[in-house]
Amino acid sequence: MKERWCILIVLLLSFTACNSDKARNEDGQSPYAHKVSQGNPHFDLPDIQQNGELIVLTLYGPESYFEFRGEDFGLQFMIARQYAKSIGASIRVDVSRDMKDLVTKLQNGEGDFVAFQIDKVDSLSSLLDYVGEKELFTFMDSLSRQRKDDSLRPRPRAAGAVRKDSPLLSASLSQWMTTHQKEFFDYTTIRVKSGRGRTYTPRRNVASPILNASRGEISPYDPIFKQQAIKCGWDWRLLAAQSYQESSFDPQAISYMGAIGLMQLMPGTAREVGVSQANVFDPQSNVAGGVRYINRLNTHYSFIADADERINFILAAYNAGAGHVDDARALAKKYGKNPNVWLGNVDAFVLKMSEAVYYNQPEVKHGYFRGSETYDYVNSIRTRWNEYKTKIKR
Repeated sequence: MKERWCILIVLLLSFTACNSDKARNEDGQSPYAHKVSQGNPHFDLPDIQQNGELIVLTLYGPESYFEFRGEDFGLQFMIARQYAKSIGASIRVDVSRDMKDLVTKLQNGEGDFVAFQIDKVDSLSSLLDYVGEKELFTFMDSLSRQRKDDSLRPRPRAAGAVRKDSPLLSASLSQWMTTHQKEFFDYTTIRVKSGRGRTYTPRRNVASPILNASRGEISPYDPIFKQQAIKCGWDWRLLAAQSYQESSFDPQAISYMGAIGLMQLMPGTAREVGVSQANVFDPQSNVAGGVRYINRLNTHYSFIADADERINFILAAYNAGAGHVDDARALAKKYGKNPNVWLGNVDAFVLKMSEAVYYNQPEVKHGYFRGSETYDYVNSIRTRWNEYKTKIKR
């Protein structure tokens, strides 16, 4: 992974949440049945704590909120989730269409906290209480100097905002951000929580992509790849190529996003495919879990008749999540391309999914993702698989 992305990705660690829509209706009734006094439809901190839910308004983006392999990440999302936990509340995320929609929803009482970096402008100052200004400034200044990138120099911005009539929430958020400044605004803090709260330090030992060509050995885990590849109908060398791309054949590998083991299973994915926290580092269990996930994706894309073509979509979805790949397919169809063909069709729109003009289109249901990584992921595995096929007997 490129160094530039790694610095940013440190910020986007170990956070999950759920998406939803509107939270409170016009008469001030919460879905949790706590009645707000008439004439005051907006919640402040005591109301949020009594109802047990913080409603967060945000926009898709690399620093605010995005999905990766079925789990939710983003610096602003991270802040909101951990703050909610600190006040004994769950979190509900509402992704708005644009900044105007976001502010309107906040003013209408459809959310409590804007978890998005907001430029401080006069037109909004009368409506919003900004939070996290000092903390965000310090972080951006440090990042700019570390990366020697003047474009990152801090400007008048806040890490989020609440309504003017939520003074207790504003004060609580500001105090909490100050207390937790190093934890959330220091990119040198690299910790990943996985499973049931266990904390790991990201690591990866790089091995050779071919252990011994003369003996026909790709890795020490070839027997596992051969055994498990049968279960998904793949060439075992393709499974090995994917594992190398994921972990460099390091069964103890942990990514900056919290993915674990030879097949880099996210904690949530591991649970879904029956790999326990105790076994997630075990090569046999990890690869078996990865193959079960591959089979799920194979079923998801079963409408693509050509098996070799389908592999492209399975690999892309393994890397980015099927939702993001389906978004790219929807855009390909919209712009007259073949949504069932990868090369020169869907891959072109995967590359565009980090551009707001594309990920904000109505056909896109899962928002921003770094499509260039998924594009390179598929190409790298394909290239390595072809190399294995020329050097290693099946």
